[in-house]
Amino acid sequence: MKIGVDLGGSHIAIGVVDDNGKIIEKIEKRITDFEKQDIKKTIEEIITLHSLDLCEKYEITELGIAMPGWAIDGVVQTSGNLNIRDYPIVERLQEKIKLPIQIRNDAKCAGIAENKYGCLKDYGRSVFLTLGTGIGGAVFVDNKLLNTGKVPGCEFGHMVIEKDGIPCNCGRKGCFERYASMKVFKNNLKKALNLDESTRGEELIEIIRRNNPENENYDIVERQVAEYIENLSTGILNLINIFEPEIIGIGGSFVYFEDVLLERLRNKLKQEKINTIGGKDIIIETAVLGNDAGIIGAVS
Repeated sequence: MKIGVDLGGSHIAIGVVDDNGKIIEKIEKRITDFEKQDIKKTIEEIITLHSLDLCEKYEITELGIAMPGWAIDGVVQTSGNLNIRDYPIVERLQEKIKLPIQIRNDAKCAGIAENKYGCLKDYGRSVFLTLGTGIGGAVFVDNKLLNTGKVPGCEFGHMVIEKDGIPCNCGRKGCFERYASMKVFKNNLKKALNLDESTRGEELIEIIRRNNPENENYDIVERQVAEYIENLSTGILNLINIFEPEIIGIGGSFVYFEDVLLERLRNKLKQEKINTIGGKDIIIETAVLGNDAGIIGAVS
């Protein structure tokens, strides 16, 4: 068995994965604003504590980490969402966890898991998007992850969709993730409705689900959803034109909003009359493995 770690911008999930890609046990920990002040220490303490506990319960052979950003040879070169650079995370962890440790971009890990076990498994040419704090992605050609060597590659979130638009953590303006990440969507909706910042995603889903013309805030909610779908479809259409995939899989926290957003997205793309090779409508599906894809892909 192996330990998979999904290191997000606001949480850490750690799971024991068997040889069939099934999670046997999972632990999740939110990262508080206070803990983010010393994010490296927080990451090391949480991963070390729970990994050592799991090693006592299971016969663990390897540890894999899925993280936002770019890593080479066990060193995080840069991670905008975690605000870290040149961080030798594997070396630090191996001082206490005596296991082989590998690290890879979280979106690619999630894509690998979905390609092997989930929504992409029946297709040879696909694109996978993760919509969460930011936007990441992976491309599969002939059922294999597109190899970009020792450069990040597939940084879809930093594809510019609005010239001179909103500034991004990467230093550019108008990046896809500044308009179409789930974090942006939820924050914009809360702001438009004058909701407290602590309003949970489940509450936002219910607001959208129950929205109808008789509601006082009907137009506000509809406008926010429509604007989000417009921005999301703009980025996806660019990816379709570049890669011509058979299917686009979407993961991250978007999966929780599937029943209120997915059909709208499909309809918007159909309106644009974008088709795959052979004239078939592009297939848009949400991740089968949900937010577990990062954990599973980290050790696949």
